[in-house]
Amino acid sequence: MSKRIAIVEDEAAIRENYADVLRSQGYQVQTYANREQASQAFALRLPHLAILDIGLEHEYDGGFTLCQWLRSQSKTLPIIFLTARDNDFDTVSGLRMGADDYLTKDISLPHLSARIAALFRREDALKQPQDEEHLLTTGALQLDSQRMVIYWQQQLIDLTITEFWMVYALVKHTGHVKSREQLMKDSKIYVDDSTITSHIKRIRKKFIKVDANFDCIETVYGMGYRWNLHNAEQAK
Repeated sequence: MSKRIAIVEDEAAIRENYADVLRSQGYQVQTYANREQASQAFALRLPHLAILDIGLEHEYDGGFTLCQWLRSQSKTLPIIFLTARDNDFDTVSGLRMGADDYLTKDISLPHLSARIAALFRREDALKQPQDEEHLLTTGALQLDSQRMVIYWQQQLIDLTITEFWMVYALVKHTGHVKSREQLMKDSKIYVDDSTITSHIKRIRKKFIKVDANFDCIETVYGMGYRWNLHNAEQAK
């Protein structure tokens, strides 16, 4: 059975453009112009994945409200924000409200499709038994690239898809500096530098929530970020 994707976007041309592309890839797609329409439909049956704009007709933050409601209905439903608003505050707000990904509308359609496929793969992988071949361990961190999950000191870190691939890119090349451009490429996102910075801040906060002394993601000013092997080993 094909996956059902819901698109909540108030601009008809954009909404139908996304819908046409996803339908051509075999997905069932339902589209909604505002939060009220979407909420009524979702109350009857949730989609397998939701793509939300933030501003919906007369509601400046309607997408945020809808995201919170969806997350209250399902802890695992994949939710993507796809919006023109690329400032740091909105990015952090969207991720804090439970979205799995936050993308800006300048993302190409092939990359959007890749993000959707990644979320579905993660959902499917979480149902499968753990495969030792996909495990990577360094210090107190254990990473499963198949299931796209990360544990720190044996506690699950609740990362989005984007955040997972950023950590994976840093950990896979421990001690090597990754520029913002390299992190974007590895994470298959194309956003401005401030959005990358916002993601890194969110990742750090999620690790610190589990371990107040976490300091393994090091900022190398003017260059980028690296996973600090010395700090990681000390955290074992």
